Amino acid sequence: MQPVGPYRFTHMLGTCPAGKAWAAIDGQGRLVTIAVLNAAVADAPGWREAFVGTANGLAQAPGGQTFAYADFSAAEPWVAYPAEAGPGAERLFRALGQDYQPVPTEGVPAAPVSGIPQQVSGVPQQVSGIPQQVSGVPQQVSGIPQQVSGVPQQVSGVPQQVSGVPQLTSGPPPAPWALHAGPPVAPNPNPNPAPAQPATDEPQPPAVGPVDAPPPHDPFAAPVRRIQPSAPPKRRTGLWVKVAAFALAVAVGSGAAVWALAPDEPTDPDIPPTVGATAFPTAAAVDPPLKPWAQAAPYSPEERALAVAAPALVFVETVFTGYVRDASTNAPIRATPITFTRRCSAFVVTPDGHALTSSACVKPTQETARQIALDTVARMLVREQTLVPAQVQEYIRTNMGKTKFTGIDPGTEPGTEIHGQLNTAKGNLTTEPAIPAQVVRALPPDTGNIALIKLGRGSLPVAELNPSATLTDGSSLLIVGFATTDDDFRTATYGPKSKLVGITGTGRRGSASISRINQDLGTTSHGGIALDASGRVAGMIDQDQARPDRANRVIVPSSSLNALIGEAGTANKLGDSDKLYRKALDAYFAGQHSAAITQFDAVAQASPGNLLAKAYRQNAVERQQNESEPSDQSVWLMALLAGAGGALFVGLIVLVVMLVRRRRDV
Repeated sequence: MQPVGPYRFTHMLGTCPAGKAWAAIDGQGRLVTIAVLNAAVADAPGWREAFVGTANGLAQAPGGQTFAYADFSAAEPWVAYPAEAGPGAERLFRALGQDYQPVPTEGVPAAPVSGIPQQVSGVPQQVSGIPQQVSGVPQQVSGIPQQVSGVPQQVSGVPQQVSGVPQLTSGPPPAPWALHAGPPVAPNPNPNPAPAQPATDEPQPPAVGPVDAPPPHDPFAAPVRRIQPSAPPKRRTGLWVKVAAFALAVAVGSGAAVWALAPDEPTDPDIPPTVGATAFPTAAAVDPPLKPWAQAAPYSPEERALAVAAPALVFVETVFTGYVRDASTNAPIRATPITFTRRCSAFVVTPDGHALTSSACVKPTQETARQIALDTVARMLVREQTLVPAQVQEYIRTNMGKTKFTGIDPGTEPGTEIHGQLNTAKGNLTTEPAIPAQVVRALPPDTGNIALIKLGRGSLPVAELNPSATLTDGSSLLIVGFATTDDDFRTATYGPKSKLVGITGTGRRGSASISRINQDLGTTSHGGIALDASGRVAGMIDQDQARPDRANRVIVPSSSLNALIGEAGTANKLGDSDKLYRKALDAYFAGQHSAAITQFDAVAQASPGNLLAKAYRQNAVERQQNESEPSDQSVWLMALLAGAGGALFVGLIVLVVMLVRRRRDV
C-alpha cells in the first residue's frame, strides 16, 4: 500500500494488529519511517482519533518525537518520521499499546569468532577467567624479615600475566631494599644489647652476651622498634549517628520545602480519555469533517487560522424550477417543468444567520439560468434518443436566442428553494439538518457576483472580515470551501477542504478589483473563504469568468464583501460565543489546557453547530493528560535534588569541623 504523499516505500519494518511500519524515501532522497493504520482499523469508532491524538501527543511531549508529514484524513491514515530520529513508526504503535513485531532482517552479518584472539608473542596474554579472591586474611609474620641472599636476576622475556590472584607465601617477605643493595651483609649475631623497652605486644629480640669489639652500627639490623605506635583514637560512634540523623533531617526538610513551593498542576477534569495506550478507545470521539491539526502542522499559524474560520463555512444548495418557453409565443417547449440544481459554499457573517456566497449559485442571470435549463432539456432529449450527445452544444446555441426561462406563469421568475448545511453535507437534502435560506441582496457578475443570504437559524459560528486586507501578487492565502470526491451527483457527500494557494495576478470585474490564484478546490468551492494569517476573511472564492472552464480561481476582496453587507442594512460582527471560541483557541495554543477545556465547553453549549469547539476540547483533555506525568516527575526530581544538596552541605560542614579538630589535636 502506497499512501498519498511525497514518499516511496522501500521495505516493511514491522507489523502489528493495527497497522504496519514501512521504510520509505522522499523526493530528495531522505529516509523516513512511516506508520500506516489499516483501513479497517481506521473505520472502527475512535481508532482514527486515537492514532491522531497519540501522534500529536508524542510530538508535543517534552523530548518527544516530531513527525515530518502526515495525512490523518486518508482512508489509511499515516505518519512519517525522519529516519535519523530513530524508529518513530515503531514508537507510535507501541504507544498505542500494540504488539509490534519487527520484520526479520535478511543478510545479518555473521556472528564474531568465538574466543579471544591471541596477541603477538612477547606481549602479556590476557587472563583467562576471573581471578579468585584469596580466602582469609594474611597473618602477620613473626620476627624480623630476613634479607634475600644475592640480587634477584632479571627475568628473560616479557613476563606473562598470571591467571587469578597471586597467593601469599608462607614465609616472611624479602626485604624491599635487597633489590637495590649490593651483596647482602649478614647480620651480626651479637649486637649490643638494646636499652630496656616497655612491655609491648611486639616480639622481643633474644638476649646476646658481650663481645670484644662492637661491630659497625647497622641501622637496619636493630631488632627493636624505635617508634612506638600511639593508641588508636576512641571511636565516636555517637557523634556519627547524630551527624547522619541531622543530614537526613536536612534532606527531608529541603525536599518538603521544594514540594510545598512548587506550583500546583491544573487538575484534570473527570473525563475519560479518548486515547488509550493499552486498550481500545471507548469514549465517543468527536469527528469533525475538517481537522485543522491534520490539514496543517500542529500549532502552526495555518492550523489556528483554519480552526478560527472553518466553523462558519456553509454548504449551499439551490433548486430552480421553471419552464423553458418560446420567446415569441410563450409556449413551453416541454410540458413538464424543468428543474436544475446549483451547489456552492458560503460563510456566516452575523450571529443571526446572514451569510455571503456567489450570486451565480443562488441568483444567476436570466441568460445563465436559460443556458442551464436548455442543457437540461437537451440531455432529456438524449435519453429519449431524439438527440445524440454530440448535438447537445449545438442545440443550446441554436435555442438561446429563441427561448426564455420563466416561472409557472409567463413573465414570472423561476421558483427557487435554498438550503444550507454545516460541517458534513448531503446533496438533495431539504430536511434537518438542512437550514432553509433566502436571498437578501445580490450583485450581478459584472459588478461583483456576490450575494447576501439569510439562513433561518441563529446562534451560528461567525467568520470575521478583514476589509483592509491587501492581496498582492506572489503572496499566499489559505482557501477553504466545500468539495466532494463522489462521482454520483445525486447522492454525493460534501465536506470542507483547505489548500494553500498563491496569488498570480489581479484584474477587474466592473468597478471592483479581483485577484487570481493558481489552484482551486473544486466546482462547489465558489462562495468559500480566503483567509489571512490571523484567520480573518481576506476575500471570497469565485469563478474566473475569463477562463473557458470557469474554474473557481478568483478572489473577491473583503472590502467589496463588507460594502454589500452595509448596503443590506447589517454589519459583520462576532457573537459572544464567537469571541469566547477565539479566547479558548488562544488558551489552547498557549498550552493553557484547563482554561481551554472550560471555555470550549461553554462554546459547544451556546453554539452546537461548532463541532471544532468540541473537537479541540477533546484534544485539550488528551494533551493535558499526556503532559501531567512529566510534570509530576519534575516536581519529584526537584525535591530529590534539593534533599541531596542539603545532605551534601551538611557533610561538607562536618568534614571541615573534623579537619579543624584534627589539627588542634596535633
